[in-house]
Amino acid sequence: MIEVAIHANPSSFSSLPLSLSTATTKNLISKTRRIKAAADTYKIPATVSASAGSFNQTDGGHFFRAPKISEKSTFKKRVFFLDVNPLCYDGSTPSLHSFAYWVSLFFSQVSLADPVIAVFDGEGGNEHRRKLLPSYKAHRRKFVFKFSKDHVSRSQLVMDLLTKCNVPVVKVLGHEADDVVATLVGQVLQRGYKVVVASPDKDFKQLVSEDVQIVLPVTELKRWSFYTIKHYIAQYNCDPNCDLSFRCIMGDEVDGVPGIQTVAPGFGRKTALKLLKKHGSLENLLNAAAVRTVGKQYAQDALTKHADYLLRNYEVLALRRDVDVHLQEEWLVDRDRSKDSMTLSNFKLLEGKKMPYYRNRSPSLNG
Repeated sequence: MIEVAIHANPSSFSSLPLSLSTATTKNLISKTRRIKAAADTYKIPATVSASAGSFNQTDGGHFFRAPKISEKSTFKKRVFFLDVNPLCYDGSTPSLHSFAYWVSLFFSQVSLADPVIAVFDGEGGNEHRRKLLPSYKAHRRKFVFKFSKDHVSRSQLVMDLLTKCNVPVVKVLGHEADDVVATLVGQVLQRGYKVVVASPDKDFKQLVSEDVQIVLPVTELKRWSFYTIKHYIAQYNCDPNCDLSFRCIMGDEVDGVPGIQTVAPGFGRKTALKLLKKHGSLENLLNAAAVRTVGKQYAQDALTKHADYLLRNYEVLALRRDVDVHLQEEWLVDRDRSKDSMTLSNFKLLEGKKMPYYRNRSPSLNG
């Protein structure tokens, strides 16, 4: 197992005032500059290239085959990131069955011999976000506490399996897996690879580009399915660069991040998409609202009165891309699959032969 243990520096996390008082034009412009600075720091370069592989993909409920590469010059090798934690649950219950089922399909039908880097949440990884917003993943905090003793042994079993399957495991103390993945994705892209993030977590939509795809477990189909920039545009009718801004406005119920409709009930999904399609980002939208009317009065009032609210959401939801973790060259070599079958068979024997699917609801990137 390759494990990176790095303590987070609390001073590196800036906090926003949580008051909802009316912001002046000067304060709005000053605060939105912080978004621009963060966006410039976290920006991942996206280059245009052809899609690789021949896996089924979904587009608005329809399925098709990805185009084959016809010219070697357009080919870019893929590197997969495996977001481990969400796969270890059947609904809200810890489940080795669930993990074994999905990782078995992942190795045999998706990643094959391509490099795979597995990433775990580090201890205390979301504490800085909880300081900004106490409700952030509050239900998960209680859940992990309840099962903390068993959680350690389960995690070790999963790490051991991945190591035996020749998958490097990365875990950075003080950081969530999402932030570690986002940081490493940028480093992989700089080396000229394409990236596929294997996760049901919609936070990774922030990374989608021509060279970054998501592959998620779909319970109803009993398989993994790709989610690309084409699917994002078809779903939202806007560029993926708007995704973070959209979620800052609408919030994230699953992660305990309230949307602006909590304080401005008339401000809904259609309004958010319309304004972001016109202005491009939350930064641009708030700057514009500070000096002129950008929409109907209820939208204008919401954007000026609750700017702090939206900026706080931005700091909570934005994936960090400056984690102190460095890509190792050995992580980029083709994965030796020779021990997969035996390792997975032995692992499944730990909890029986029957492999259940998610019972409560399908992991989904919708929303």
